[in-house]
Amino acid sequence: MTATTVHPPEPLEPATLTLAREATARATRHLLDRQDEQGWWKGDLETNVTMDAEDLMLRQFLGIQDPATLEAAARYLRSEQRADGTWATFHGGPPELSATIEAYVGLRLAGDRPDAPHMAAASVWVREQGGIASSRVFTRIWLALFGWWKWEDLPELPPELIYFPKWFPLNIYDFGCWARQTIVPLTIVSAKRPVRPAPFALDELHTDPRRPNPPAAPAPLASWDGAFQRLDRVLHAYHKVAVRPLRRAALRSCARWIVERQENDGCWGGIQPPAVYSLIALHLLGYDLDHPVMRAGLASLDRFALWREDGSRMVEACQSPVWDTCLATIALADAGLAPDHPALVKAADWMLDEQVTRPGDWSVRRPGLPSGGWAFEFHNDNYPDTDDTAEVILALRRVSHPDPGRVEEAVRRGTRWTLGMQSSDGAWGAFDVDNTSPLPNRLPFCDFGEVIDPPSADVTAHVVEMLAHEGRAQDPAARRGVAWLLAEQEDDGSWFGRWGTNYVYGTGSVVPALVAAGIPASHPAVRRAVRWLEGVQNEDGGWGEDQRSYPHRQWSGRGASTASQTAWALMALLAAGERENKAVERGVTWLAETQGDDGSWDEPYFTGTGFPWDFSINYHLYRQVFPVTALGRYVNGEPAVARPRRS
Repeated sequence: MTATTVHPPEPLEPATLTLAREATARATRHLLDRQDEQGWWKGDLETNVTMDAEDLMLRQFLGIQDPATLEAAARYLRSEQRADGTWATFHGGPPELSATIEAYVGLRLAGDRPDAPHMAAASVWVREQGGIASSRVFTRIWLALFGWWKWEDLPELPPELIYFPKWFPLNIYDFGCWARQTIVPLTIVSAKRPVRPAPFALDELHTDPRRPNPPAAPAPLASWDGAFQRLDRVLHAYHKVAVRPLRRAALRSCARWIVERQENDGCWGGIQPPAVYSLIALHLLGYDLDHPVMRAGLASLDRFALWREDGSRMVEACQSPVWDTCLATIALADAGLAPDHPALVKAADWMLDEQVTRPGDWSVRRPGLPSGGWAFEFHNDNYPDTDDTAEVILALRRVSHPDPGRVEEAVRRGTRWTLGMQSSDGAWGAFDVDNTSPLPNRLPFCDFGEVIDPPSADVTAHVVEMLAHEGRAQDPAARRGVAWLLAEQEDDGSWFGRWGTNYVYGTGSVVPALVAAGIPASHPAVRRAVRWLEGVQNEDGGWGEDQRSYPHRQWSGRGASTASQTAWALMALLAAGERENKAVERGVTWLAETQGDDGSWDEPYFTGTGFPWDFSINYHLYRQVFPVTALGRYVNGEPAVARPRRS
């Protein structure tokens, strides 16, 4: 007999880890297939029907309405209408008055009759909510363009605002960049008060067509609202007696300001609202539709339109290729893709080409700071942001690039710019430094969402995480950022999410940053965050949070499970050393079991935020990049930190 060597059997891999490996592999293939040949990724950016309705009203105002666009947009508007006749601003949300009014007008422009059942249901609901008089200022501005509302009944916004010095309250740089780019053209519109012939009446949207704007009691004089209401009366009086040479000079200055900020592709700030108002304003000042500025602006809006297979047309409020590309690069690298994989090198090349190397509006508060940030969009050199810059640097560091010197120089410039954009409290806002004046939000005009850009926990966390990975965790700037984050933690252990929904996003951003910066997993702040995440996990194993958590704190951490929010929670728990936690196992299992055969996830819910509560976003790539990141970190471990410090 011959002796045989008996080898003990290989230990079986835990079932959850096997599921995670398989899901990661499928998701990685799906994400790689979505890369553009130029190196970037871009998912659809879905917001709400006001984008589409306002696009139709703009075309009606400029006289460029065409039947194909009108019908395709109307098809999309009808598809988004709910059974009760209303429209919401996010999936599963409550009906919203202004969105319903604007969508209704869009369908009237497309020829839908007011007595059609779907239109009658909408108008009944609008009247029950107080009619047009109860809608937002911006909705009533659009209606005023066609005489459906009186300009005299709108808040006044004089173009002379452009002359307010930068130290003066309510100067244009007191507003966040998105608000500033919207308000300057609207001062021209407010001064001109144009009215185009209305193609139909809108009496059915008033509670009483004979008194469309019933008087309301003024706010107490001693209140902020009362003071600004009285100021608005003064501005209305000034409109009648404005010094004509000064008014003409202010209009010219506003026009120059607008034209100087038009991007190379024709857009303004890479977002839809400034573009539509800038086009209206310049047209009112005599720019005809064949003027190069107008042609480029209109062409840029056309590029924001997504034509779907069903023949409908949806307008994106913005496009997010830089953001999507850096997040996809991080996801693929953390999922185990080789650092020199051609897809990652191509993505890095594209991101390097997108670095902003000229000054922008941020220079007003930081005039001596060299540029070096990244913007969110294809073209937005005037407004790079610290959030994209931090994530791009984190992405570039995961790539083994054939020209490492080029990467080092880009990272050096980006890090220097980001450090220079730190606010006085030690945190970071997205676009500007110390953009925290309380006054802009008090203006009667500003009821359309957030109009300032204060520091936020999610942006600050991403910057701190980037600094830690650059070996700068002990820098005074990073330590101040960490201290600010620790002070901002909510009593329940979560953090507020400004640019993602909401406490799950904030917590999912902050915990990895704190740990990367040297805060131990045993720290009380980290332990409180872990307990909060465990406490808000859904029965099915996932995590979700509804947009209603912004106005209503009791919705914190509550909502249907989504792939992106489950991934954020997992990223926090994994960073906190909770890989063996049952909550992690259940979350990973939920991701694996809800994945589609093609490696993707379905996510109709809105988990992104433009303005908390007022403007919600469904980033269609979030459902892919964040699960890949979370699953990759579960399979492969946390990404390395504390690179050697570079000067």
